[in-house]
Formats: sequence, structure tokens, C-alpha cells
Amino acid sequence: MTDEDEPAESGSTLPRRQLGRFLREAREGVGFTVDQAATLMEWNKSTLSRLERGLTEKVRVRDVLSLCAVYGLDPGKTATAKSLADQKPAKSWWHAYEDLIPAQSNLFVGLEAGAKVLTIFQPLIVPGLLQTADYARAMDRLYFPNDSEAELDRRIELRTQRQHVILRQRDPADAFVVLQEAALRTVVGDRHVMAAQLRHIADLSTHANIEVRLLPFRAGFPVGMPLPPFIIFQFGKNARGKLTEPNVVFAESFTGAMYFERQTDVRIYREAFTQVQRATLDVQPSRDLIREIAREHDSDR
Repeated sequence: MTDEDEPAESGSTLPRRQLGRFLREAREGVGFTVDQAATLMEWNKSTLSRLERGLTEKVRVRDVLSLCAVYGLDPGKTATAKSLADQKPAKSWWHAYEDLIPAQSNLFVGLEAGAKVLTIFQPLIVPGLLQTADYARAMDRLYFPNDSEAELDRRIELRTQRQHVILRQRDPADAFVVLQEAALRTVVGDRHVMAAQLRHIADLSTHANIEVRLLPFRAGFPVGMPLPPFIIFQFGKNARGKLTEPNVVFAESFTGAMYFERQTDVRIYREAFTQVQRATLDVQPSRDLIREIAREHDSDR
């Protein structure tokens, strides 16, 4: 994808873009075109188009509520739209886990669920979308030491729900994943857990929409320095082939995470991923080595 494919920067906030995506999906759900919905609202077509693309600088709650009525949304979905119009984090399928998800993570899950393409670099651990339940539980038991077993179970349920974005049968998102070799050799839980986890990754990499490449130790640091874990979220395109909203980068650390929306920042991360990807093994050799390391974990038990 070239930079010309990207919408111009508008200064829109992530909640506003979540709102636009939510309203676009609601409109498409009832089978309305932009023209039809705009006519029912007595709006110009461009007014609705800008709202759906997150480009409207001042969103009026009453307009959003009127759109919800036009689309026949139920009270729960209308409340979600109102929340986003108020610039608050949305409640969607994951609202049942909101006691486990801080507000900033609510935003992350929303971006992840709405993405059409996920570009993932992970140097140290297996990404959540690829984790087995046993691997996730071993990680969470350390990171959330005060959680009960029931709370840990719900965290696993949440992760399983999140994985549907790449595993669902209808229109799954594409995932391009680069894992540094350390993520496969660092033992989480025990070697039995690791062997099963690696076989799971290898199996997932056979899906048409999931590409997993391994960055071996011998490749060093392709950009000249260690990179943090990051994900580039890309969204859908309209009928003219243009992105409906700009790409977003999520870069994480132990103390927090950053979201980058500026095209220049997103481009830097995309170029870094491309440079790292050039140093990886091809898809089949990556899968073969992942399975080989799984056998090593099995033999060392």
C-alpha cells in the first residue's frame, strides 16, 4: 500500500474514528447507501461521509442519535454510539469484561476488532492473537498475581474472543506476523506449554490469511537497534479503493503504550517492519523451524 492510499490527516481522535466505523457498519447492516442515509437525514452526502471517516471535528450527539433511529438500532447499540459521540470509550462485545480492561485497553481492543490488516512485530513473547489458553494463563498468572482462577478464566475467554478477528470464517482480517526467535525459545509456563504453543503457531501459519515469519538470532538487529513490540492496524477501503480511515500504530512497553496516527510516524514503523521482514526466513522455512523448536521443547521435558 502506498501513502497515496491513505486519507489525509485530519487531526481526528481515535474515539471519533471508532464512532465513524460504528455508524458505517450500522448503515451497511441495514443495506443503506450513503446517499440513501444522507437523504433520510436531510443531509448532504459529504456530511455523512465525513462523519463515517472520522473527519467531523464537532460531532453532535443529537445527530448521532437521529442516525441510530434511522438505522433502527436497539437501545444498547444506540448507547454505544452516544458514548463514542461523547468521546468516551465504546462498549461493544467486550463490555462484559470491562472490569478486566482498563480504558486504554478498551481502545486497543476496538481497533483490533475493526482492523482488516494487522501487521505485528513481537521480539519477546507470542502475540495475544496467536496464544494458546495455557500460554496465556501462564503469562497472566504472573502479570496479575492477585487474580482468582475465575478471573484468569475470564481473561482467557476475552483473548479467545479477540482471536476471532483472524480466525472467523467470514472475512477474517489478514495478519502479517514477525516473531524474533527469542519469543519461541523463552519458556513460558513449562516446556510442555511451549511445545504446544509453537505447534499452534505453525498450524495457524497454514491459514491463507495468516503469515508468520521468524527472525532468527543470526539476523541480529536489522534496523541497527532493538525495536519495541508494535502493531500496525489497517482498516477497510471504500468503493473507490481508498482507506476509510488512517492507519494506527500501537507500540507497547512495560509502563504503558503509545498510539501513533501521523502518517510520518506510521510510515517509519511500516518501513521498519519491511526492513525486519527482509531479514526473516521465508514462510515455509519459518514454519519448519517453529516445528523444530517445538520438538526441542518436547525432548527437553
